[in-house]
Amino acid sequence: MIRQQFIRYAVIGLGLNATLYGAYLLLTHTLMGSRAAMTVTYCSGVLIGFLLNRKITFCYDGGNYGALLRYAATYGIGYAINFAALWLLVDCAGFAHEIVQGSVTLTLPIVLFTLQKYWVFPVQTQKIPFFVQE
Repeated sequence: MIRQQFIRYAVIGLGLNATLYGAYLLLTHTLMGSRAAMTVTYCSGVLIGFLLNRKITFCYDGGNYGALLRYAATYGIGYAINFAALWLLVDCAGFAHEIVQGSVTLTLPIVLFTLQKYWVFPVQTQKIPFFVQE
């Protein structure tokens, strides 16, 4: 079951993150700095990701309010890691923000999947809908 969940999570994550990374690049080259653009795209991704992962990845049928709070806390941790990476590696060390943000976009989801699987959408309250039978 974890393999199928991770595959669904990866497909959703790749599509969503590719779209958000494109939006990040557009925003940084036209309207705002890297941290502000990361904030806008990160918050958008959290809301969209909650809806998709709750229903499709983890087939969660528990209380939405508690799950949303746990999800927001999980992504708050992810946001702090992302923000710190931009500050340390771009502002302090001088790396290109495109490379730093791209690297974070590829590595942070592994931590977030683990937190979602075992804390945000716990297995004891899951139902598998007919469209994602394993």
